[in-house]
Amino acid sequence: MQKFGKSQPVKRTEDVRFLTGHGSYIEDAAPKDALKTWVLRSPVAHGVITALNVDDARAAEGVQMVVTYQDYVDAGYDTGIDGILIKNRDGSSAAAPHRPMLAHDRVRHVGEPVAVVVAETLDQARDAGELIELEIDDLPVKLDIVPGGEPLHPDVPDNRAFDWGMGDEAATEEAFSKAAHTVSLQVEDNRIIVNAMEPRGCFADWREDRLHFTFGGQGVWGVKGNLAKKLRLDEEQVHVVTPDVGGGFGMKSQPYPEYYAVAHAARVLGRPVLWMGDRSESMLSDNGGRDLTSLAELAFDEDLKITAYRVHTRCNLGAYNAPFGQIIQTTLFSRVLTGVYDIKTAWLSAEGIYTNTTQVDAYRGAGRPEAIYVLERVMDRAARELGVDPLELRRRNFIAPAAFPYPTIVGETYDVGDFNRVLDRAAEEADLAGFAARKAADAGKGLLRGVGLCYYIESILGDPSEGAEVEFLEDGRVNIYVGTQSNGQGHETVYAQFLADQTGIPAEQISVIQGDSDLIARGGGTGGSRSVTTQATATLATVDKMIEAFTPFLAEELGVDEDAVDFDGETFRAPGSNLTPTFVEAAEMARAQGRTDLLRHSARATLPGRSFPNGAHICEVVIDPETGAAEVDRYTVVDDFGNLINPALAEGQVHGGVAQGLGQAMLERVVYDSEGQLLTASFMDYAMPRASDVPMMGFATEAVPSTQNPMGMKGCGEAGTVGAMAAVANAVQDAVWARGVRQMDMPFTPLKLWEVLRDETVAAE
Repeated sequence: MQKFGKSQPVKRTEDVRFLTGHGSYIEDAAPKDALKTWVLRSPVAHGVITALNVDDARAAEGVQMVVTYQDYVDAGYDTGIDGILIKNRDGSSAAAPHRPMLAHDRVRHVGEPVAVVVAETLDQARDAGELIELEIDDLPVKLDIVPGGEPLHPDVPDNRAFDWGMGDEAATEEAFSKAAHTVSLQVEDNRIIVNAMEPRGCFADWREDRLHFTFGGQGVWGVKGNLAKKLRLDEEQVHVVTPDVGGGFGMKSQPYPEYYAVAHAARVLGRPVLWMGDRSESMLSDNGGRDLTSLAELAFDEDLKITAYRVHTRCNLGAYNAPFGQIIQTTLFSRVLTGVYDIKTAWLSAEGIYTNTTQVDAYRGAGRPEAIYVLERVMDRAARELGVDPLELRRRNFIAPAAFPYPTIVGETYDVGDFNRVLDRAAEEADLAGFAARKAADAGKGLLRGVGLCYYIESILGDPSEGAEVEFLEDGRVNIYVGTQSNGQGHETVYAQFLADQTGIPAEQISVIQGDSDLIARGGGTGGSRSVTTQATATLATVDKMIEAFTPFLAEELGVDEDAVDFDGETFRAPGSNLTPTFVEAAEMARAQGRTDLLRHSARATLPGRSFPNGAHICEVVIDPETGAAEVDRYTVVDDFGNLINPALAEGQVHGGVAQGLGQAMLERVVYDSEGQLLTASFMDYAMPRASDVPMMGFATEAVPSTQNPMGMKGCGEAGTVGAMAAVANAVQDAVWARGVRQMDMPFTPLKLWEVLRDETVAAE
């Protein structure tokens, strides 16, 4: 047994509920008599609203209310949706244009909410919505991510939201001027639609002068505070609940316009109100992910050691600042700017551009996958141009184990790492020695096989503090209240398992309580791979409180001195006594004596620093040049996640993350036409990976325990995606390199591959 957790691959207990149809999602949890809502969305990408008449809709059968922007103004609300702002290079504040809860003067992207109809049935709400008179004078549409074009916001010149920088620009320029070798690569990172299994939704009720709001999200406290602020309520008047969530991936962590309309309608009408988005609405209005282009440059000395790294990025923010939009391709991107390499000089500059598209915000990894993708693509290009093996070039530049703790140039401090050890294991697991034979065999069939490597590192984000509370119930069961929120990660299993490991309480007797702001006073929610490290640390602190509280009580019961009582991980013991009560038995003894103070225990804990999961992804791709069809044939991952509570859950998280990264690399792409209409607005047009597109994955771990939490753990929720994109892309580039193809960007669809291979063949002739 490990000191901190038995590290057993326990099956997910919540899956029984999910697979037998007993999950409770938004529509399952909503009151059956709730009013239904339909959202009128802009049919055009950019224009001035010249008429909005909702009188006929308000008079329609079954309609209880039609919400417009003016209703919010009349109610005295704070009518804007906020975003975190950064500082420009010159110290000025980045742009902060007003993003209204509902459009009122202009519309700025197709799908932007304009009005919300509330009726007895969804059909009535939809029929009434057809009666709304909406007239819009079209304006020119901006879609490219270069400064200039038709202004979206009158107070934002050239549509540039920010011009941001980090590092030492002058020193980087000097290093490049003196470099023995320089390599550059333009890297495109395509926009994706998140497409969680369960679309966004919410319902609200107003009872006893309180707003009771339920939504599918990633933490209740941020939305609780936001609703209170925007609707001018005391925080005590807002109760937020999250039931089971069918996927979040960062997209569900923020407030959206529909939430305010539902809350407002419930407050005014005094009846429960439900909104559930359909798939088309989700694709039109959910925050998108990625969507940036970067010029990456590396400078090397004669020994092929990196002397400087320079990146210039332009990112698409969409029509407005999403809550985290400005920080993703700036401060979050910068967290892992230099990856696992010993780079002392760097410069990162980034420009954010507004366009007539849906907002871009967090998507699994939020900035770190984008940064690693850029770095690992240009490292791969450097190996090719400099004539060195890609593994060897990385090894020459790895941060050495003796250099830890390692302060990076962007202010992070990597606590531990042994990147050579992980890479050696990955090369062995992937059978790189056998690649040449596999490539030759495919060549004999007229196929192209390529291999790609990505060595990633991730910085765990979010609030480093978290709380936990343990409650002993009369029936011998135990509740643990947690401040994070599962979106499918398996928290019910891992938190119960961890508490069981630390206390001896059988895991099947433990219930995990989450997602209720009345039951849990404070929490940081789920995001940035923070959940297990912060929550387990809080649980350890709570267990210490429990032991401390029960010790004097049991000393009296056992008739011994306090310092004689010891807890061995499963039972309390004391020399001279044959009683060995478990925690549950001790709680029953306390209950019998009226010691209710011993039945609930809570604690908060703060991590001293971040953990940095890292690892190597090795991918092999096979391409048929006659058709462009490509298959990810082999995929191997070796991760350093430190110590694991449940290896099976960690592997599941990696599988899911790789599938999302592979999906973006091979299939997924958002396409707008010249008028800003979304052409990939259904699953008929937007491709996502099926089971046949995802290979069996080899997964192994090489643990270098973190020093930043007592368990030595490192977060794993986003790691699969962080490593997958570059591994797949580098494999594709390797496969087509001999055919003269020098520039490949995601997604690597059959048409794109066929066209570039055809063009190079024609050019060669």
